[in-house]
Amino acid sequence: MVKIPLGLSAGGEPPIRVLIDNGEYWLNNKGDLALLDVTVRRIRARWPDARIGVLTYAPGLLRAFEPAAEPVGYRRGAHWSRLGRSSQLPARLGPAVVGRVSEVWWSLTNPPRRQLRKLPDSVRHPLTRMKEWRSHDRDRNTVNRGARIPEAAKTASLIVAMGGGYLADVDTYQATRTLDLLEYACEKGIPTAALGQGIGPIDDPVLFARAAKVLPRVDVIALREDVCGPDLLARMGVPDERIYITGDDAVELGYDAGRPEMGSDLGVCLRIADYSPVGAQARTSVRRSVQEFALGVGATLVPLIVSECESEDRRSTLPLLEGYPSVAAPLDRYARARDLAAAVGRCRVLVTGAYHVAVFALSQGIPVVGLSSSKYYDGKLGGLRAMFGGGLELIHLDAHDLDDRLSKSIRELWDAAPQLRPVLRERARAQVAASREAYERMFGLVERTSGASAQSMLDRQSSV
Repeated sequence: MVKIPLGLSAGGEPPIRVLIDNGEYWLNNKGDLALLDVTVRRIRARWPDARIGVLTYAPGLLRAFEPAAEPVGYRRGAHWSRLGRSSQLPARLGPAVVGRVSEVWWSLTNPPRRQLRKLPDSVRHPLTRMKEWRSHDRDRNTVNRGARIPEAAKTASLIVAMGGGYLADVDTYQATRTLDLLEYACEKGIPTAALGQGIGPIDDPVLFARAAKVLPRVDVIALREDVCGPDLLARMGVPDERIYITGDDAVELGYDAGRPEMGSDLGVCLRIADYSPVGAQARTSVRRSVQEFALGVGATLVPLIVSECESEDRRSTLPLLEGYPSVAAPLDRYARARDLAAAVGRCRVLVTGAYHVAVFALSQGIPVVGLSSSKYYDGKLGGLRAMFGGGLELIHLDAHDLDDRLSKSIRELWDAAPQLRPVLRERARAQVAASREAYERMFGLVERTSGASAQSMLDRQSSV
């Protein structure tokens, strides 16, 4: 038996270490989970011995959802995880068990943390461990986070900003945090990639200036749409040769979930959030339109819950289905992204204000009525429609004739579904191929430099 020194691969060189940033550290959003699944799976397939670190606030849940990845905290001093038998337990228990245990833990520990945050910094400072649990809202007020770059970044072979819509005004906190990490990597000569990105809108001059300083230095930037992102990056000075138009990385997961037969149900999801406000009158119109149409064609209504952040999609979607005679049971809050994609597959048409179920639907050849109430969602859904060449009717929820528009769009897409299916599936295949091409570019960056930097990487790993 050949014994391999700790930290080395079977070939004797330091293992590749990939550090992944993402838009949802609590793992509450199945769209982000789909992106994570595809990203980790592709990296693992290319580099079976790689260590894949994911920035997260939910380490146990990450191990349950993605056993091939390891949690890394976004805080000063956060190292790569220790590997051992205990780290494998969440994967054996599964997300449902781990998630509910985590809920109990947070219900017990969150009140003391809230009290701790009320103390002056001079009192809290010695309690360094507790300071690491600062809330998202408190961190939002922090502008310079350079000192919080995880220690794990120092020994990374590659730093990836995973797909999402967080490089935008709606999430300046996460956008700045990601830009900080990418800038650190660029300064240290670590290869960087931003994959499956929905960039913008960015009208905030401070955020625009920050992005314009960092993004032109990123090695690979893959965009999920070609309507707004390319122009925005051009204004930031990003070289054309670094930009790829790929579609959303989650298209692959949605496509793989496709059924051989066309569905017969009507899927529904309504997103209500600060970045997607929906008034009572619009909610009533959506409820009336989907129920009347479904009743007329004898369809079951399928609630499709994407975001479990404060149960926002459940609280806004389930009331729309109340009183209807045939409603499918919603998925468990800790269901996997592929389970949601499978639930989408039973539908003939979707009515949704959430982006990623629209991705899952179009990828399977299922047309979508997209609901928007903001510039942010106009961009998300409009860009998605452009990537698929149609199959998505965008409805603004402030339209004065909302009931008529909804009913007409649902009916037209329902009738056109058989003809749209093969066209949408073909567009999905093209996006998967483009996305994989961008990953190949990223993989090549690391592999071309790995040999020359192996000793340097080993020196860095041994010094921390």
